[in-house]
Amino acid sequence: MNIRPLVGVIACRRDVEGHPAHMVTDKYVRTLRDYGLEPVVLPVWEEQRDEDVSALLARLDGLLLTGSYTNVLPERYGAQRAPENTRDDVARDAAAMSWIPLALERSLPLLGICRGFQEINVAFGGSLHQAVQRVPGMLDHREPEGHKQQQYAPVHDVTIEPGGQLAALFDEPVAKVNSLHQQGVDRLGEGLRVEALAPDGLVEAVSVAQAPGFTLAVQWHPEWESASHPLYDAIFRGFAKACASRR
Repeated sequence: MNIRPLVGVIACRRDVEGHPAHMVTDKYVRTLRDYGLEPVVLPVWEEQRDEDVSALLARLDGLLLTGSYTNVLPERYGAQRAPENTRDDVARDAAAMSWIPLALERSLPLLGICRGFQEINVAFGGSLHQAVQRVPGMLDHREPEGHKQQQYAPVHDVTIEPGGQLAALFDEPVAKVNSLHQQGVDRLGEGLRVEALAPDGLVEAVSVAQAPGFTLAVQWHPEWESASHPLYDAIFRGFAKACASRR
């Protein structure tokens, strides 16, 4: 019997038909299934007890922090709210900040995407640009107008830093990725290693420098049509391999 590695997927808190709900976009769980993993949606609560989280993580073979239309609360990195920053998810913030260090303590394979990438940076004491497009010298990293295929189309290169986790998964020094984010890394969190950079110098991928296993986070969206994009495919293959080894 082939038992798939069990991957926890952080939920977002939303109101659905007037009721609080815990939600994950289908593209994330479907991609995990496509790579031989078994996703399980993890509810988020504003209060997280470490002993409960540890018991939950002990049952998992990997953890995925997804993208979201919401942003990490700026108070968590000591900033005032910018006018462009309008959507919060305080329950998800609390969950992510609790789960990230506990997952690393357990050497649990960890993959962060977009908001998940930013959560990892904040969890390590880093800060965020709340509107990258207003930072002098930076590109506008927001998604273009149009349908989903246009929004998720690769639009700019990333340069992959040699010797890191991403370079070990993908043997080309440059790849073109999609870009659907307004926020981005300002101050890099202590203990994080830069894995890839955008042409304007914005950090686009990081890993945890001292982590013994797979701990990769990317600012772009590799879950979109992963099998047809060599870099996206390499990321999910690497994550799936790490989760299988963990199991």
